[in-house]
Amino acid sequence: MALHLATPLEAGRFTRAQGRGSYRANDPRLSHATLAHFAVESLIEEAQLTPKPALVDARGSGAHHDLNLPLMLRSARALEPTFAALARAARGRLPSATLRAELAQIGRTGEQDMMCATDGSNAHRGAIWIVGLLVAGASIVFDGGMASVLTSHPQSNVARVCELGAQIACFPDRFAAPADSHGERVRQRFNVGGARQEAQDGFPHVIDVGLPALRAARAQGTGENTARVDTLLSIMASLDDTCLLYRAGLDGLRAGQSGARAVLAAGGASTAAGRAALDALETALLSLNASPGGAADLLAATLFLDKLTHHAASGS
Repeated sequence: MALHLATPLEAGRFTRAQGRGSYRANDPRLSHATLAHFAVESLIEEAQLTPKPALVDARGSGAHHDLNLPLMLRSARALEPTFAALARAARGRLPSATLRAELAQIGRTGEQDMMCATDGSNAHRGAIWIVGLLVAGASIVFDGGMASVLTSHPQSNVARVCELGAQIACFPDRFAAPADSHGERVRQRFNVGGARQEAQDGFPHVIDVGLPALRAARAQGTGENTARVDTLLSIMASLDDTCLLYRAGLDGLRAGQSGARAVLAAGGASTAAGRAALDALETALLSLNASPGGAADLLAATLFLDKLTHHAASGS
């Protein structure tokens, strides 16, 4: 299983083309266009990350018969206006029921754009919710009025982004239709929180699992691609992934969690034993037609917050 090195966005060097917004490394503010770009780049980097167990990546479609990498990339790029609109709507606001309703409507429009881009396949519905809330929180935090705080405490800024995103998520969506999604049915059947609870709890698998795992792997000298694979596995190891539950029930969830733990216990994806365990994990999930899509969304959220951290740090 060959590891493919994805090139991460270099914080502080991006200039948005065509006049839609830009930033400099010494500017702690982030425009809605830049936040949207960070969000889309995070989705693209997650999709391109290879190898991922039973997920779409550069090798193929994994357990997804209606998805492939070009389609995932089209979906991500089609969502840039949605993320920009979410950031624009939240700028200068505080969490409220009114803001929650506005963001929900933008998100539903984004789902339609995604479905148009993918010919009806659900590539990023969960990511619109998870990453979209973080975009809204970041738009509130990374505003010019908080410049003196932002450049001094980049990790505190990220925690604040998660806190604000959680506060927004806790308000009800007053205009939502009765939920009958796969995730909702799984939550009721297996009594798990899913993406909704993850957001309302403050994104614990991002702030307490994903980011620490990514930083620890980098500190140990692990290559960036492998560090991200191990971060995905760290999230999988403890997440009650509703995508696994929907596709394969408790057998799928147990296979995903125990298999991810086995890879990490063997030293991670950078070791021979870890790669063998990763192969075994993928084989088990494919045999169950199961895919850890919830963990993939949270990896994208982790990458998004990592970009915010680098931006805030480079602005000091």
